[in-house]
This record gives sequence, C-alpha cells and structure tokens, in this order.
Amino acid sequence: MEIEERIRTEARDVYSWSTGPGDRYGEHAHLYNKLLYCTRGSIDFRLRDGKTIHLEPGDRMVLPSGTAHAAVVGPTGCTCIEGKLPD
Repeated sequence: MEIEERIRTEARDVYSWSTGPGDRYGEHAHLYNKLLYCTRGSIDFRLRDGKTIHLEPGDRMVLPSGTAHAAVVGPTGCTCIEGKLPD
C-alpha cells in the first residue's frame, strides 16, 4: 500500500485501524506529534478551539503533541493509518 509505505518513511510505530459509522472518540491528547492518513470513509477531528478537520481518503493530518481533540466517524465508517512523528 503506497500510503503505508509513505507514512513509514515519516513516522514510527505505524499502524492501521478501522471503525464503524458514527463512532465517537471523546476529547483527548497525545504526548507525541501524530501523523494520520485517512484511507477509507471519512472522519471529523474536532479541536478544542472549535475548528473541525474533515478527512477523506488520501487526506493527511498532523496533530502537534498535546493538541486536545475529539473525533466523529462518517456515515460509512473509516480506516486510517497513523504513526508518531519525531519531535
């Protein structure tokens, strides 16, 4: 998979995950810079400042360490590949 190969050149601890339609993740933050690619479906990341980042297949997002965010999965579910960027 091209995206997975690309993310492995940028990040460490790379893994893929999938989730169902309408799933929600409560607000949280990570202690690392998070790199994420959406490969199927869609997902909205909602930041504490009210900004929403909408991702669809092929979209890339970087969340700096400590950025509080929540997420809502789109109507067809989603699959993402993510990893940790160097500091």
